[in-house]
Amino acid sequence: MLFPVPDRVRGVRDAVHTFMTERVEPAEPALNSGDRDTLLRLRDEAKKEGLWALGHPKELGGGGLPFLDYVYVNEVQGRSEWGQLALGTFTLQDSLMLHKYASPRWRERYLAPMVAGEVSPSFAMTEPDHAGSDPTQLQTKAVLDGDEWVITGRKWFTTGAGQAAYTTVMCRTEPEGTAPHRAFSMIVVPTDTPGYRIVRETPVLGLNGGHYEVAYEDVRVPADNLLGPRGHGFVIAQDRLGPGRIFHCMRWLGQAQRAFELMCDRLGSRVAFGEPLSAKQLMQQHVFDSYTEIQASRLLTLQAAEQIDAGDQARIEIGAIKVVGARMLHNVIDRAIQVHGAAGLTDDLPLSRMYRHAREARLYDGPDEVHIQSTARRILKNMSEANRGARGAVPPRGDQAMA
Repeated sequence: MLFPVPDRVRGVRDAVHTFMTERVEPAEPALNSGDRDTLLRLRDEAKKEGLWALGHPKELGGGGLPFLDYVYVNEVQGRSEWGQLALGTFTLQDSLMLHKYASPRWRERYLAPMVAGEVSPSFAMTEPDHAGSDPTQLQTKAVLDGDEWVITGRKWFTTGAGQAAYTTVMCRTEPEGTAPHRAFSMIVVPTDTPGYRIVRETPVLGLNGGHYEVAYEDVRVPADNLLGPRGHGFVIAQDRLGPGRIFHCMRWLGQAQRAFELMCDRLGSRVAFGEPLSAKQLMQQHVFDSYTEIQASRLLTLQAAEQIDAGDQARIEIGAIKVVGARMLHNVIDRAIQVHGAAGLTDDLPLSRMYRHAREARLYDGPDEVHIQSTARRILKNMSEANRGARGAVPPRGDQAMA
């Protein structure tokens, strides 16, 4: 599989790349300082130029790009952390989840405005007092009282809660003794509901990235705010997180490519000891390592996306690229900072901010250690089953054994 950019998507990909490099990236200082008017202007321009919400299904008001085509667009959109917000794709996971599982009332209330960028969603799963790597320990509870759910508990790292119209909350709804993965449900909670209280915005490595801690103090919502069947919280979460991890990996490629370009530009323009830095062998090592890691991650990401596009859950492929992609992102940005020297540590360049966000990548949507363990177990299980079924035969190729 060569994975060239298909001709059918090259035009829109190039248009998004131009939009990112000529408008979004130059606007980052204003966006980072909280200039809302700049963001709104960029959104308006994206809509006028037909670049808005490209990955959302057409029936929801989006561009309707097929999943595999969207991979190529999402990569260049990922060059800046503001790409999702400027181009209207930050709501994609929530839109798909709401469209598939919500009652008609909630789909009618939120879907169209969300795709249009008029309202924002948020999602609450992890909690401050329990290991996020083991969500069966979650303690936020919802008890059915007549025709209402009463929710109590505390969540944090609820991204976007400060601006969101609603939060989808994962909470325990079933009695003790229920199988752990059948004990939780998803419930839609409008953020203006009494008892929904934002405790604080939680800075991450010195950046206010819109992550909030939220207390649920006897929050009451109608019973039909349930998202999907009762007890199916983990099923819905997996439906959301699997493609979501691929979306992250796509954007990481764009971030890494941008850092790589900055590094190569610096190597060609900076002179030390009478020659460009690009002439130094140790600097050339940075180029080689970064190039190979980006290319390897790109191929792994595209392979996983192809599997998903074919209807497979691609759990092995997703687990692999989540770990490999996060490491690649950190390594490439780290090398770019090293090449830039002291300048790389300042906010004169985007690298400092990119580096801090890159460190988050090894934790959110599951820490590396969990993905390594679960992926290795699946590979070993599949290999064992394949070997038992074909004693004496030629062993299957790796991708066949892992399918």
